[in-house]
Amino acid sequence: MKKPAVFIDRDGTINEEMGYINHISRLKIFDCAFEALRLLNENGFYAIVVTNQSGAARGYSPITFVHHLHEHMKELFRRKNCWVDDIFVCMHRKDSIIPELRIECNCRKPKTGLIEQALDKYDIDLKNSFVIGDRLVDIEMGKKLNLTSILVKTGYGLGEVEFNLSSSNVKPDYIAQDILDAVKWILTYTYRPI
Repeated sequence: MKKPAVFIDRDGTINEEMGYINHISRLKIFDCAFEALRLLNENGFYAIVVTNQSGAARGYSPITFVHHLHEHMKELFRRKNCWVDDIFVCMHRKDSIIPELRIECNCRKPKTGLIEQALDKYDIDLKNSFVIGDRLVDIEMGKKLNLTSILVKTGYGLGEVEFNLSSSNVKPDYIAQDILDAVKWILTYTYRPI
């Protein structure tokens, strides 16, 4: 049976925006993210992280570190009795110093390839799914697939709201204080019991 998903950006949305995270100690998850994920888990949504991570392509960390960091993040969530169902990551850049990452891909946001990968793997009710992110590229990705999209004011979000939103052709459906506010809005917007 299909379930809706919430596609969640990582840096600035789930964890503090730290630039390119190149050490595990730099991953600082927002306290409210644990409750937000727990609410998604309890209310029958897939919680799927979709994230651009070009640090490896730029040589700031090895490719293996990105996967290691994500396993660490999953463990931190498990310790708080919540989880992400999966993490889809784009590490590509056309100018990458790593040859296997030097490609023109379809997954670098605002392109929709990360969500398409999730659709191939899970039985997702896309029509009733959502996007949460702190940048307009997240909102643009969501709008390309007709998803209800929420911009959070954490990370780059506050600057996006103050300086870029008025001139952008892409508008979020809701502007949230943080990921928890976004998830509570989703549950109010269209409550789905399990």
